Amino acid sequence: MTTQLVWFRNDLRLSDHAALIAAAAGGPVAAVYVLDDDTPSDGGGHWRMGAAQRWWLHHSLTSLSAAIAARGGRLILRRGRAGPVVRALAETLRADVHTLVHHEPWALAQVQEAGAVSTHMGVTLAQPETVLSGSGGRYRIFTPWWKKLLDQMPPPRPLPVPDLRWADTAHIAGDDLDAWRLLPTAPDWSGGFGDWQPGEAGAAARLSDFARRAARYDAARNLPAVEGTSRLSPHLALGEISPNAAWHGIADAVGETVAEPYLRELGWRDFSANIIDQFPDHGDAPNRAAFARFPFLDDPAGLHAWQHGQTGYPIVDAGMRQLWATGWMHNRVRMITASFLVKHQLIDWRHGARWFWDTLVDADYASNSQGWQWVMGSGVDSSPFNRIFAPVGQSAKFAAADYIRRWVPELAKLPDDAIHAPWDAGVALLRAGVKLGRDYPAPVVGHEAARARALAAWGQLKAG
Repeated sequence: MTTQLVWFRNDLRLSDHAALIAAAAGGPVAAVYVLDDDTPSDGGGHWRMGAAQRWWLHHSLTSLSAAIAARGGRLILRRGRAGPVVRALAETLRADVHTLVHHEPWALAQVQEAGAVSTHMGVTLAQPETVLSGSGGRYRIFTPWWKKLLDQMPPPRPLPVPDLRWADTAHIAGDDLDAWRLLPTAPDWSGGFGDWQPGEAGAAARLSDFARRAARYDAARNLPAVEGTSRLSPHLALGEISPNAAWHGIADAVGETVAEPYLRELGWRDFSANIIDQFPDHGDAPNRAAFARFPFLDDPAGLHAWQHGQTGYPIVDAGMRQLWATGWMHNRVRMITASFLVKHQLIDWRHGARWFWDTLVDADYASNSQGWQWVMGSGVDSSPFNRIFAPVGQSAKFAAADYIRRWVPELAKLPDDAIHAPWDAGVALLRAGVKLGRDYPAPVVGHEAARARALAAWGQLKAG
């Protein structure tokens, strides 16, 4: 029988993997993963996998290799331009090739370059091109798109790992994972990543943990000091769990009605894939053409302060420090920090998107680009630019005091009513022994001045 080559990409799992299932039905299976830093760089692109996610990838590939080896197989590792690498390997093995459909522009280019490839669904709840309006058009607004997606929901239940017969690949050369140097060494900045368990087993454990908390998700998800979110995003980004498995795991635990707020977030992930399927350059170009003329400031010092949690706004600094330390940031705080960069500091949203891309373990081109364009107001479905988050108000509203104490420990002694805006703390600041400008930075910009400046820039843009 013909050898069936499964080309793993950001779908590093064995269960509920349609490409693996199809391959298993067709003959003996070989498996390959290609680290491709070349195709995402085409045309001056800068979407090679970021540093934090490379840390995750190392551990995820270790897990996948072990799972395949436990079943008697072998994961071939190669590095280079994925399309030609896969094509050459398929020719050597005289194999048919199977992979899952991914929607990033470079992922589509990889498949085109690989030649004859059977593609299978498994990265989204539904293929974006199947969620259509009554007139057969594509959606660009989330709410009607979500309602239409629900016509196809619930998704199929996840399928188990198929019975596998492995092809003989002993004669096929492969790379050593350690030689890829995916882990940081000089310095090793990953010391705070220890709470993560990359790999399919880690994804299953995270799903099980969230299932026990999912009934409280809608009430707790906006509170950064509380473990209210699923924290499944890195596992979904690398495909260690399918969205179908996430949907059914939570819906089964608490019922679809109670689970709806979380299922809707899975839907937002699909919607983002739908957007980049229509607008492949979504990570580089605003969807609203007028925003190409936005009067951003060239402020390297301000960007550095934001990146390293030194803006003088505790909720912003806590989020950016959490990101640097753990490779992840609470979703509410992601919106606050993004809004601060583009509206308080008037710094180009693409600088923020690329920083997130490099520092997030759950970096996802579709979701990251959609999130930044939503905050900027430049996306096809986005918040208006003149909706400017007040970081102090957001911090107090969502009870972020203990979150700030964890990530901005120099303010830990301030009481709840003072910690959100230490420049107004007065006596409390003195009692805590904190001196602004010495122990903690003064704000890089005042809120009211920043708001007025942002609205003036918005007015300038609208005036043409």
